[in-house]
Amino acid sequence: MASTFLLKSTYTVDGLAGLARDGGTKRVEVVRALVENAGGRVEAAYFAFGEEDTYVVCELPDHRTAAALAIAIGAAGGLRVQVTPLLSPAEVDAATRERTVYTPPGD
Repeated sequence: MASTFLLKSTYTVDGLAGLARDGGTKRVEVVRALVENAGGRVEAAYFAFGEEDTYVVCELPDHRTAAALAIAIGAAGGLRVQVTPLLSPAEVDAATRERTVYTPPGD
């Protein structure tokens, strides 16, 4: 079962130069190819103003694949990337039905 991830990234100076040269559409095509070659699927890709420059929501086979992509992207030097696993409402529903035992501090 594939997992969903949010890839947030911030451009470095070199990355911004590449974006200015290539344009946004080409950069998204590169990301789409990267994700698809890893066995995943891009659901959405956006550029933004703010702390992060890009947001990509994608399905990937597993957490190891997500880590591999983050390492490859970061090692290339054009982006600083952060990977966040995302849960669907159904996954949260299932989690609320899991029985766990927890003792808070001080008890």
